[in-house]
Amino acid sequence: MTVKNWCAVLMISVGAVSSAVAQSDFPPSASSKQEGPRLVEVMSMAQLQHLKLWHAGKAGNWDLAAYELRQLTNSLAEAAMFYPAIPVSNVTTMKEPLLSIADAIAAADSRKFAVSMRGLTEGCNACHKSMGRGFIAISVPTGGQPPANQIFSPSGSGMKK
Repeated sequence: MTVKNWCAVLMISVGAVSSAVAQSDFPPSASSKQEGPRLVEVMSMAQLQHLKLWHAGKAGNWDLAAYELRQLTNSLAEAAMFYPAIPVSNVTTMKEPLLSIADAIAAADSRKFAVSMRGLTEGCNACHKSMGRGFIAISVPTGGQPPANQIFSPSGSGMKK
């Protein structure tokens, strides 16, 4: 399954699950809230995945970019499934930016990737604002240095021997 198809299937299923939970007459039980990760943990992981996705795309490591996009999509899906107070519309509006990034990765198109990442970042910040958390803002990374302990060049060609 291509990255684009995978993102579409995941986002559609998250929308259906979130919609069902949101329309339920029963609030989530106290124990179910304790079984899942805390929202701050899911969002911190999403922030790291956003960063790594950017650096992988900038380095032209499209396999790593596709992997990080899947991880980020999973994190957003987890947030929606574990926290039904997140409006379904906040989840479904992320579909287009995620699919746009998937298209850019599939085409190995650096320019489209950069534009798509800005769209994704704007979507993240719009969600934060709609949830009364506008003080949590992310940006497309501007520094030239990726996280120091991961190699982003394709095939690990930056590894020292």
